[in-house]
Amino acid sequence: MKKMNFLASRRDFLKKTSILGGSMILGAPAILNAQNKSDEVLNIAVVGLGEQGTVLLTAIQDIPNINVQAVCDIWNYKLTPTQRRLKALGKHDPKAYSDYREMLDKEKGLHAVVVATPDFWHAPVTNDALKAGLHVYCEKMMSNTIEGAKSMVRTMRETGKLLQIGHQRRSNPRYRYVLNELIKKHNITGRIMNANAQWNRGVGNSKDLTWDKKYELSKEDLSKWGFENMYEFRNWRWFKRYGGGPISDLGAHQIDIFPWFFQGRPKSIMAIGGNEYYTGRELPANVMVLYEWNTPDGIARAFYQVLTTTSAGGGYWEMFMGDNAAIKISEDESITRIFGEGHVDKKVWDKLVSEGILKRRKTEAYVAKEGEDPRLAASKNVPEFDLPVIFRKRIHQPHLENFFDAIRGKAHLNCPADHAFECELAVYKVQEAIAAKTQLLFKEEDFIV
Repeated sequence: MKKMNFLASRRDFLKKTSILGGSMILGAPAILNAQNKSDEVLNIAVVGLGEQGTVLLTAIQDIPNINVQAVCDIWNYKLTPTQRRLKALGKHDPKAYSDYREMLDKEKGLHAVVVATPDFWHAPVTNDALKAGLHVYCEKMMSNTIEGAKSMVRTMRETGKLLQIGHQRRSNPRYRYVLNELIKKHNITGRIMNANAQWNRGVGNSKDLTWDKKYELSKEDLSKWGFENMYEFRNWRWFKRYGGGPISDLGAHQIDIFPWFFQGRPKSIMAIGGNEYYTGRELPANVMVLYEWNTPDGIARAFYQVLTTTSAGGGYWEMFMGDNAAIKISEDESITRIFGEGHVDKKVWDKLVSEGILKRRKTEAYVAKEGEDPRLAASKNVPEFDLPVIFRKRIHQPHLENFFDAIRGKAHLNCPADHAFECELAVYKVQEAIAAKTQLLFKEEDFIV
């Protein structure tokens, strides 16, 4: 297998693409300004107790030395049951708030805030928490606008506090193993020329969210927090003034993997999308995007699709295809596998297996039928491998652990806000590309905060 000088080429590439204005290059660690360096209990508050807030709270329960001191949500239907569940665990006694500003003003001794509100509140809540002297873990997307995201980077720099963005794959040990061990160290893919990724959902998982009339928020409360009505409050993800649609909700997690694995910035984008199937929704339900990406080895291309009218296609995954091997990876471990190209000497794969770097996958050899093109058998009989890394935690737990370890001064953030902004820019650009109906180019100044 051809071994390229990856580190040297990457170093030269990053030198050329470093961000101006005090930001950090892709892959560089966050600079810590943390004072708590022990394993003492960290006091946190969680703002936003919907689906994602509940997911994060569930993951937090498995992390020791974390005290949920306060919870906040504008909807009492979510707030009171969450407070009760936490108290029932016997480890927390959180105070409940409907206004995060009151919480920041009254709660003393907090170390950090976890933000899981609708996207358009990410920047205001995060910025206020950082200015209050607290570290913040904020769900992706950083904001529903580019300027909102930039404001978070600026506040992080101004306050010197930590701001982790919730692209949780960045802390997943299987993803980190693929990048650091397989791609960087052993270069098993060879030159990566293409990547595909998808997240498809059927209509059954894409229906409007409903609510019990007796738990409706008043028009005054809805207006106070920027919502037009109860329908939009429950289905905010479909409206531009609140969120970014499926390409942000689902696609952001996966498109984030492109710059991380490519170790570079996008060069161009083309996109199509529409919302012909559903009524009453503003943002495209089905989106397909094609990128050109700058990498240390030259241009690579990446395709992404998110569909909400079919679950076809084998779940959600990302696939990086090189001239020596392809790696298909997902948070669903049953999907993850490595496909070797037939031209690579079998001894190379045997050595990687014997050293424990890969696990051989048991597959039956395909035998060509009489008269069948022999190339068909060759295309089917490629060596397949699994990762040797076992991961049994909840998928968000390692990313939260990384955040808490960084507060204690024991780690660097795996996804600080300035890194996240660079990667999310490729997502923000999708709606513009759909409207333009032509190829758009990324400019150097686009990445500068």
